[in-house]
Amino acid sequence: MNLVDLTRLLDPSDIDRLPPERRAGTTPLFPLVKHISPKDEGARVMSQIFGCTPEDLPEGEGWGDEHVRMSTHLGTHVDAPLHYGSLCEGKPSRTISDIDISELYCPAVVLDLRGKVEAGKGIGVDALESAIAENGSAIEPGSAILLRTGQERFDLADREFFFYPGMTRAGTLFLSGLGAKILGTDALGWDRPFAVMAKAFKETGDRSEIWDGHFAGRDREVFIIQQLANLAALPASGFHVGFFPLRMKGCSAAPARVVAFLN
Repeated sequence: MNLVDLTRLLDPSDIDRLPPERRAGTTPLFPLVKHISPKDEGARVMSQIFGCTPEDLPEGEGWGDEHVRMSTHLGTHVDAPLHYGSLCEGKPSRTISDIDISELYCPAVVLDLRGKVEAGKGIGVDALESAIAENGSAIEPGSAILLRTGQERFDLADREFFFYPGMTRAGTLFLSGLGAKILGTDALGWDRPFAVMAKAFKETGDRSEIWDGHFAGRDREVFIIQQLANLAALPASGFHVGFFPLRMKGCSAAPARVVAFLN
């Protein structure tokens, strides 16, 4: 059994590598971390608790610790139906803590969309059908479909990282209609970039331009995974993936460790 980590590394210092125009308003992309050093603050805190001095601790060190502030939609994360609205399929939307772990371990396929999609454009059903035909594997009920759009070419410091192909309502419902329960992408977001959708709405006044890929999850329950990494290391099919979010009560999402299990 080989394990392939599909999780993007979270590094608070990455914010300093962003293109300048992206540094404002991007805090949810990064955890805010206060590090507690074993040598300094860790030793002080433990000395208070145990009524000792730093000299009583091994090498004068206490524990290491971190205080973290972050969005539940940080990095590689699992969206629960509550993220798309309070109702899903006409019933109260499930939260991340409502989803049983057995639903998050399933067979998966990778759809290679490179050369079939365009940055800033919606991913149409025709592109998905073509990738499925090339993959050649059946979509099992309750399985995961992972979209490889080619975004692995770009680093966080590249402007192209923020301008990616995004899913549409039609595409999302098409994939869920095949029986897939988990839909993942290597792009920053599931939908088209926000600026693209906002421009389309401003020009047309068409409300269906707004977050249509996610809002499709109100009609058919799916769990959406964004910011997957390392899809190039996977075969087209014949493997399982575990999507393991933090078990956070009542939340609309949670950061996850996503791991592929290859025979």
